Amino acid sequence: MISINLARSLRDAGLRWSPERGDHFVVADRGMDDEVFVLSDMTIEVRDHAAGAVIAFNGTTEWALDSLDQADALWLPSEGQLRDLLGDAFVRLERDGAVYVVVTEVAGTSEPSRGSDPAEAYGLALLDILGSS
Repeated sequence: MISINLARSLRDAGLRWSPERGDHFVVADRGMDDEVFVLSDMTIEVRDHAAGAVIAFNGTTEWALDSLDQADALWLPSEGQLRDLLGDAFVRLERDGAVYVVVTEVAGTSEPSRGSDPAEAYGLALLDILGSS
């Protein structure tokens, strides 16, 4: 799973989230950074309202949190989602000792991105692409 800092950087670079079942997210900067939530059809679901999408917490009687504006949730895309977002720019994932390297190619230029795990390497590669566009 990518770090909150990388997720925040991806969002700030323009990565947009269309919440789907199975997505992971955090409610950052509210003392809940360590609590990772998963969207599901049962307990946490997305409800569309005129003012925008709301993430509803169903059956959370122990919390005073019934719903949350989507903009207040920070998406933690999975390794597979990040790889899919790279699209045709993705060339390969390789391992160099304890480091994972994602190689991308944009406009004929090959670029390596290194991370401590595959998801982080994919996220850094996507951040590079978003930053250059």
